[in-house]
Amino acid sequence: MQKNSKIFVAGHRGMVGSAILRELQKQGYSNIIIKTRVELDLLNQAQVAEFFVREKPEFVFLAAAKVGGIEANRSQLGAFTYENLQIQNNIIHNSYVAGVKRLIFLGSSCIYPRLAPQPMKEEHLLTGPLEPTNYGYAIAKIAGVKMCEAYRTQYGCDFVPLMPTNLYGINDNFDLVNSHVLPALLRKFHEAKISGQKSMQVWGSGNPKRELLYVDDLAEACVFSMNNENITELTNIGTGEDVTIRELAESLKEITQFTGEIEFDASKPDGTPRKLLDVSKINSYGWKAKTSLVDGIRTTYNWYLQNV
Repeated sequence: MQKNSKIFVAGHRGMVGSAILRELQKQGYSNIIIKTRVELDLLNQAQVAEFFVREKPEFVFLAAAKVGGIEANRSQLGAFTYENLQIQNNIIHNSYVAGVKRLIFLGSSCIYPRLAPQPMKEEHLLTGPLEPTNYGYAIAKIAGVKMCEAYRTQYGCDFVPLMPTNLYGINDNFDLVNSHVLPALLRKFHEAKISGQKSMQVWGSGNPKRELLYVDDLAEACVFSMNNENITELTNIGTGEDVTIRELAESLKEITQFTGEIEFDASKPDGTPRKLLDVSKINSYGWKAKTSLVDGIRTTYNWYLQNV
């Protein structure tokens, strides 16, 4: 990308898209196209087609998606499947039609088999059954990965799927029902502290392990990958390290200064036992995550206090 290249960030109001927008602006890119949902409905095929004909973006970051935690995925399987497939199909196909030079498609580590070997390598995709609680989202993201590969094979499109691990950070969703584990727990610990609770309940046994990547690190990896012509295939983006939910809860307790006890509700679902990505491929190209989990949580909590 040149500093004046025409760049479309799809989903710029979400956590990932807003981080990519910040990173592009920080690096001096000046010709960035952003559209709100009112201005451009990414579920609407005709609107998306007209947008690409009119705007003719040269580079596309596909960060728009319907996302959520275990409960949201479990209760809205149809919506997660349909909306993500529709957004992907519209943007990927019209990027081909409009002659986009390069597209970055963002998936999720939940596309890997539930019991995949750890850490999960890119070649583990489609080698076993998915986690049942989020298979709708996972199926859609797998389709996006394969669509990028198919368009590269048939049409020569330079469309690259990146596979980030669990994300958190500025502009995250802190809804207690629909958010991911870290923002949901951060809010619960904060509210428990404010209300003076003597204990705070955490879903599950506390034993599952999660890798957690600060979203600004992902944004840096996205821009890095867009500008690295050697990255052409499915590539994991993560830290290469994970923690148990119990360890995460203890860190959140300390950072939010909650003084009560943590109780684990084993009657609630744990989700996938472990999701650690093998990040040796992206590391070999010269990119590594920079933000420690503690530093990332502190930054996120400070943002939460000021904005939420």
